[in-house]
Amino acid sequence: MKPNITPLVMPKWGLSMQEGTLSAWHVEEGQTIRPGQEIMDVETDKIANAVEAADGGLLRRRIGEVGQVYPVKALLGVLAPSEVSDADIDAYVAAFHVPAADEDEEDQGPAYRFADTQSGRLRYAERAGEGDPIVFIHGFGGDLNNWLFNLDAVGAGRPVFALDLPGHGGSTKTIPNPGLAALADAVEQFLEAMGLANVHLVGHSMGGAVACAVALRDQGLVKSLTLVSPAGFGSEINTSYIDGFVAAESRRDLKPVLKDLFADENLVSRQMVDDLLKFKRLDGVAEALRGLATAMYRDGRQVTLLVDELAALKIPILVIWGAKDAVIPVAQAQALQNARVEVLADAGHMAQMEAASRVNELIRSQTAR
Repeated sequence: MKPNITPLVMPKWGLSMQEGTLSAWHVEEGQTIRPGQEIMDVETDKIANAVEAADGGLLRRRIGEVGQVYPVKALLGVLAPSEVSDADIDAYVAAFHVPAADEDEEDQGPAYRFADTQSGRLRYAERAGEGDPIVFIHGFGGDLNNWLFNLDAVGAGRPVFALDLPGHGGSTKTIPNPGLAALADAVEQFLEAMGLANVHLVGHSMGGAVACAVALRDQGLVKSLTLVSPAGFGSEINTSYIDGFVAAESRRDLKPVLKDLFADENLVSRQMVDDLLKFKRLDGVAEALRGLATAMYRDGRQVTLLVDELAALKIPILVIWGAKDAVIPVAQAQALQNARVEVLADAGHMAQMEAASRVNELIRSQTAR
């Protein structure tokens, strides 16, 4: 009989990740691990974060050494019941094969694809599965990689999509009439192009407002809303962040602005700054961002408030907010009376990255209906 052994491996966060540094263990050999528990910290050239256990069990062997760099899918630890012998574990470790990049394509995480819509060509990531789809929508200046800690963890066995809004990421950079309506149009067209219905929308910041707008337009299309620090819940917003992001043309200008996104400023890595500068220098990006900022955040305030309309929605709404949000005030989390609200103590505006474990748990609960 084959021994009941479960591997713990180096995760793959985003399609570009090839390796990571094991920077800390949070569990000891002989400890029983539960699914979703943070078991180690991994650092890449883009960001560091905790790794959640996909499976539960007894940690029999820690193989990965702190400070060492390992390729994606490398064996870092072994879970097995106490009745499995040390010899069986030794044999498993010796025989373990790290898949090459082109092996086991289904297990490589979401794949980048493109959809042609009336709003232009939209880049998206997709993870196949069964059940009602979950669709992730990023915020201002972001892209689908803002969800790199969430897609696989939330969508195990479920169809999951994350798209780049027009003006962002790998999507078209042209937005003829920049604003909330244009972005909602693009999401609706994407859902239609993909043949998606009964969707659970998950939106962050500006993407939260977009998700709300889509739900308000077609209440039969959207099954639930999960909103992470959403725009549209109050007039106040840190427009110095918006203006600074749009105007920044150098690392020196951009890095201080990005610190507003996180409770832990150390998460703003050099690679993050460089990647965003590269994006901002693409043709059409400056015009798109400036147009959206002018349309949605005029005179230091949010232009479009959605709370009154959302109060009439009959679908489940979950609002997640970082208590240390420096972009949109956490007080706005209480604006919608028909929403479940979760405030995360040690997170800022990017709670889906800083408190990924808890955010994933909340999204799984919200979309399990």
